[in-house]
Amino acid sequence: MMEFQNLKRTASKSMQGAMKLPVVMERGGEEDIRMATYTHGQPSLSLGDTEFRRPMVIEIIEKKFEYLRKEKTLNIYGTVFFGTAASFSGIMANFIFRHCFKVKHDALKTYASLTTLPFLSTVVTYKLLVTDALYLGNISQENCVLRSSLIGIVCGVLYPCGLAFSKNGRLAVKYHTVPLPPKGRVLLYWLLLCQTEIKAMMIPLVLQTVFGIFNGLQHYARFGSTLEKNVHED
Repeated sequence: MMEFQNLKRTASKSMQGAMKLPVVMERGGEEDIRMATYTHGQPSLSLGDTEFRRPMVIEIIEKKFEYLRKEKTLNIYGTVFFGTAASFSGIMANFIFRHCFKVKHDALKTYASLTTLPFLSTVVTYKLLVTDALYLGNISQENCVLRSSLIGIVCGVLYPCGLAFSKNGRLAVKYHTVPLPPKGRVLLYWLLLCQTEIKAMMIPLVLQTVFGIFNGLQHYARFGSTLEKNVHED
């Protein structure tokens, strides 16, 4: 009789454990379903954020292009002004050397070359040595000003003087407008012939130096301002 009661108690306990097991499994299944639902919902949230942020990204890119366009326009204006000053320097140099050598032939040809070549040389050299160096980040403010002023001196004064001297000197020899120099002292003879009038080139020398310093400072300031705006937008 006692053994029968013990077996009955053991059977009842086994039935209670069997009834609790599905409940535990059911709870675990609900948690798995919840975890799967949460994990599955994450990509949909990221896609929604991407769709929401896409107009913001497009707006930032458009602002960056607008800043770059304005900076490029201002840089073009400064470079063109710098090259135009070199052209006027070339015109003045041509006038001085034509007067010194008493040349009256091929005026249009010499003035055209002395106007165009200094302008092109200044613009191209400034782009290569200053503008491209700024975009690459390999130049400081002092170096930018130094390069700009040297470009003004070399391309805006020395190059036009040398070009006008060579062109008008050849015309003077060709048309015999001045006495031919003695042998062995050709360069010294030409320099002594125009030493008084060449002093007038000190005016474009000073102007080109001032323009170069001013243009270098302005260009570096605009580039720094544009860079700060882009970083702030980011």
